Amino acid sequence: MIQIIKGDRNTCEAFIAQLKTRDEEKGRRVDSAVAEILAAVRKDGDAAVRQYTKQFDGVELGALELPQEEVRRLAEASAPELRQAIAHAAENIRAFHERQKQQSWFETRADGVMVGQRVRGLKRAGIYVPGGTAAYPSSVLMNAIPAKIAGVEEVVMVTPPSKDGGMNPDILAAAVAAGVDRVFCIGGAQAVAALAYGTASVPKVDKIVGPGNIYVATAKKQLYGVVDIDMIAGPSEILIMADETADPRYLAADLMSQAEHDVLASAILLTTSERLAEETDREIARQIAGLSRKEMIEASLSGFGAAIVCDSIDVALDFANTLAPEHAEICTKNPMELLGRLDNAGSVFLGNYSPEPIGDYYAGPNHVLPTGGTARFFSPLSVDSFVKKSGFIYYTQDALMAAKSDVITLANAEGLTAHANAIAVRAEELECMR
Repeated sequence: MIQIIKGDRNTCEAFIAQLKTRDEEKGRRVDSAVAEILAAVRKDGDAAVRQYTKQFDGVELGALELPQEEVRRLAEASAPELRQAIAHAAENIRAFHERQKQQSWFETRADGVMVGQRVRGLKRAGIYVPGGTAAYPSSVLMNAIPAKIAGVEEVVMVTPPSKDGGMNPDILAAAVAAGVDRVFCIGGAQAVAALAYGTASVPKVDKIVGPGNIYVATAKKQLYGVVDIDMIAGPSEILIMADETADPRYLAADLMSQAEHDVLASAILLTTSERLAEETDREIARQIAGLSRKEMIEASLSGFGAAIVCDSIDVALDFANTLAPEHAEICTKNPMELLGRLDNAGSVFLGNYSPEPIGDYYAGPNHVLPTGGTARFFSPLSVDSFVKKSGFIYYTQDALMAAKSDVITLANAEGLTAHANAIAVRAEELECMR
């Protein structure tokens, strides 16, 4: 079911190289199609959005926006137990992200100079939420709640219509819980374009966040610079480091929890025990029979899954930091001992009772995470993702005179004589006044 390989450095590097080839050809094929959609929406606005919605979703739209009272009414169709779970998850997510808030600050120096930083939320943020059969209310919570905590004035959500032209009530229930301000029944690259450029119906936003298919991801990538985006998300990933104390039942379950996302998803077990690798493989074969996405999981594990037997935990850590996975589980006797050495991971799950899905839905840390090795330099979505910062400076006459020689010297060294002049003309006037 899952290949078991020996984990020397050459093998690990070859496996990472294989993972990097995922989806490259398909990505090139959709670039031109997405560029055409973006150009059409920029030119024709709502008319193009309606045309592509009919073409791709088979739905003829009336009004693009769902009024707030209708959002709340339709949200009531969500099951009561799901709405309760959404409320509990929202509480945890909100509490975690509240701790990320930063305050504006300033300081006044002895010479009267004042410097500081102003921190404020973006004016408007757009959230893309997959709809139809792939309905993810958790994505609404993870994207909208940090935006609201950051002080974003208006959170705008877009989500594709179902085949009957309606909207998924579970997504709407999450939108109500998260405080989404406006909801539009549109999806695909055309929805991303509408958010980026603005149309008669859809307001132009400053940033677009949220998951989607390759067309949505490509649209976000092509529109970066017109708007800000969260990240270029690739296929989902999980890497589990385990020693002989781990339970193969749990390992198998957690590997498959990510493999069910996509045939391109990557699920990797790093272990110091060949016996554990073999038992985990047997557990996958046993558990998979009762899962709804059996074929998807099999394709993912056979294409991009592996159980890699390492000589030591140190070798496993080296591999993990090189791979920089989206999700990393540490299922060892003392997982806290390894936390400080795992430098590159989107989110880390410690111990046998912290499976990845607890982070996807409930614990509080964000599940919008860097993929494809970008955890080496990117961070999860956070309150910081929705704020902008400006520095400010106030200098007195005396402070400017004290700094003038240094600034003029630096400006002249760079050949920027107009910069130097802006200091000199003030210094000359002040010297005349004295």
